[in-house]
Amino acid sequence: MRVDILGIGVDALSMAECAARIAGAVEAHSRLRVVTANPEMICAAGKDPDLRRVINSAGLVTADGVGVVWAAARLGTPVPERVTGIDLLEALFPLASRRHWRIFLLGARPGVAAEAARRVGESCSGIVWEASHGYFEPAEETDVIKRIGDFKPDLLLAGLGAPRQEFWLAEHEGLATVSIGVGGSFDTLAGTVGRAPAWLREMRLEWLYRLLKEPWRWRRQAVLPRFVFKVWRER
Repeated sequence: MRVDILGIGVDALSMAECAARIAGAVEAHSRLRVVTANPEMICAAGKDPDLRRVINSAGLVTADGVGVVWAAARLGTPVPERVTGIDLLEALFPLASRRHWRIFLLGARPGVAAEAARRVGESCSGIVWEASHGYFEPAEETDVIKRIGDFKPDLLLAGLGAPRQEFWLAEHEGLATVSIGVGGSFDTLAGTVGRAPAWLREMRLEWLYRLLKEPWRWRRQAVLPRFVFKVWRER
């Protein structure tokens, strides 16, 4: 079941259910595009019909962040839990290792995606990896697409930043069995950006930790009050 949050349909699924749906798609060789929708993306979609169409046409849209979980509950259509991009990947990697999935990482600065694959591969040795940075020029895009196509990934992870990754994956939906926009997850997996301690995540304060670590994010965090206001008004 999908719940409507300011015009965006979010699947009311737990982390385990999302991982199971993705795994089922990979095993059945059934195309699936996944969007991890956070408050910033939902607000942006309210002003951009093309972005709203791209999100709502995805086969799976997860509740990325406590703000989305709160909004769903406030609007009377609760979702089980937040399903962020990085947490979803960490749930998928052990399964991918056991089933020997082919995973392509596209995004981040040069060397970051490759380092992320190397680190994850230390504990998930059954995965077949390929990686490419996301700073390619338009003239280089054809080569990037060919490289992905030749690799034939079960899972294509795009860390190109929102909404670029959402538009890019929708445009190239046939490149992989399952494609997921994962934002800045590669930096976290590569160890270049640290995650909040588990106790802060459990208190739903990961956003505050990231803001303190990266003060420049205040412009992005400023969307949260607007998101809250829109949900209150919708209610």
